[in-house]
Amino acid sequence: MNCYCGSLKTFINCCEKVHKNLAEAKTAEQLMRSRYSAFVVANGDYLMASHHTKTRSLKEKKSIVSWAKSVQWIKLEILKTTKGTLNDSEGTVTFNAYFYEGGNVEIIHEKSAFIKEDSNWKYLGLSK
Repeated sequence: MNCYCGSLKTFINCCEKVHKNLAEAKTAEQLMRSRYSAFVVANGDYLMASHHTKTRSLKEKKSIVSWAKSVQWIKLEILKTTKGTLNDSEGTVTFNAYFYEGGNVEIIHEKSAFIKEDSNWKYLGLSK
């Protein structure tokens, strides 16, 4: 089975590696993909660990996991990346995340900001 993030790799050889070791995310897009997969498998610990400390709220973990389990994830679509490469310290990823909720297909459309913290990519929040 291909990874939830849409790559042609298996989950074990793709996002699960990043879930086990954040340093495996070499680019902002890899981190974005791994975070999407973490929503699919409701991995709240990883979602908190991959969130920048300045914008992380540990109180949200329980509600995020509950919501992630309540929907059926369909697919991730990466629309655009800006910077966010191995040698960058910041970048953005614009994406659509599709899911079923309450019998309807819903879409999260977001331009996410990522920065490096302690040499690892972290999700900062919505980009302006």
